Amino acid sequence: MQLYSTKNSSTRVSFKDAVFNSMPQDKGLYMPVTIPRLDDKFLNNLDQYTLPEIAFHVAQNLIGDDIPADDLKAIIHDAINFLAPVVKLEENIYVLELWHGPSLAFKDFGARFMSRVMSYFLEEGEKQLDVLVATSGDTGGAVALGFLGVPNTRVTILYPKGKVSDIQELQLTTNGQNIRAVEVNGTFDDCQALVKHAFTDKELNEKFRLTSANSINIARLIPQTFYYFNAYAQLLKQGISKAIFSVPSGNFGNIGAGLLAWKMGLPVEHFIAATNANDTVPEYLKSGVYQPKPSVATLSNAMDVGDPSNWVRIADMFKEDVNVLKALVSGFCYNDEETLEAIKFINDNYNYVACPHTAIAWQALRDYQQDNYKADTAGVFLSTAHPCKFPDVFPESISAKIDVPEQVENLHKKEKQHAALGKDFVGFKRYLLENE
Repeated sequence: MQLYSTKNSSTRVSFKDAVFNSMPQDKGLYMPVTIPRLDDKFLNNLDQYTLPEIAFHVAQNLIGDDIPADDLKAIIHDAINFLAPVVKLEENIYVLELWHGPSLAFKDFGARFMSRVMSYFLEEGEKQLDVLVATSGDTGGAVALGFLGVPNTRVTILYPKGKVSDIQELQLTTNGQNIRAVEVNGTFDDCQALVKHAFTDKELNEKFRLTSANSINIARLIPQTFYYFNAYAQLLKQGISKAIFSVPSGNFGNIGAGLLAWKMGLPVEHFIAATNANDTVPEYLKSGVYQPKPSVATLSNAMDVGDPSNWVRIADMFKEDVNVLKALVSGFCYNDEETLEAIKFINDNYNYVACPHTAIAWQALRDYQQDNYKADTAGVFLSTAHPCKFPDVFPESISAKIDVPEQVENLHKKEKQHAALGKDFVGFKRYLLENE
């Protein structure tokens, strides 16, 4: 697999180099030189394959010979060892549940696959791998569990003070071993900026072997395509061959993976980018002007991103014709009041508890279908996190229905450990150098 930088199409690096370096020095993002189209026989018979079989076929077509087939199968069977069911709520409205992994969030797909790929490529005697990751909520927990105990690796998780839920913070700060957490007095965008700055700092790169576990790393993006193919396979089993996906969107890795799957031949009719008040992309899709803005805090905290990193990948995929992108993707945004109304409606009408991110995706799907309903097309909205991670969002009548998994109960018995920093890079750099 050869990759290039979105800022320099003549760049060529191997998959291994892209995984370990995560971000080119020119501050672009890595993309495959070739996005293969999967054969029709496979696509038309997806319902005959299991999730691990689908994942292997998709990954092998992208990665090629960089990881031998037997080794890639072993990585996938170890990493993707949980289900992602499509649940019907009413005619032509389905929810894709992506929170059945160990951290109870969709990030488990990317984090577990990436950690195992990195461990596979790490050779004995090599310099310790320092993984930096910024989180707006769920990424950190998934990365922590994905890398916990992985030899010769150390993970530093940056999260915004007061802007993640209590359970999300416990998932970040109670691991110990090779996982450390840093509370940043700022926003997710500030955390992300610190991580990106570190990758271009000469002194830090000479001293440490730095890489990222954010979705800027191509090894995070690839496995997120798996659940789109698998969701379509589940629809095929029900005799449905047309689908649209409504995706809760923050840093735009999730919908970026869906668009990559579309590029590989997955016959998705339309994508909906559903955001909270951080509406940079919906505004762009309406106006044609892409204008990042400071992020604002909302109830759907994992989507509080004002300058989504992965948008450059999406723009790059459609650089030949931006009109194709605008025809394929619609944008919707909602405030906290509308999010709470959606949560209540879903509970009252489906007896289903949706986290705030999931509720936004449902609302966007419903609004899109108001004007674009087709009887033969299934609308699928992505449920990205277990509702138990956001207990303060729900009224008592709804929160009482939430089945809290045992691993969450156990988190409350553990002690939090974290460093506290400002949002200036000088302070973060000093922390890294003094805590090597």
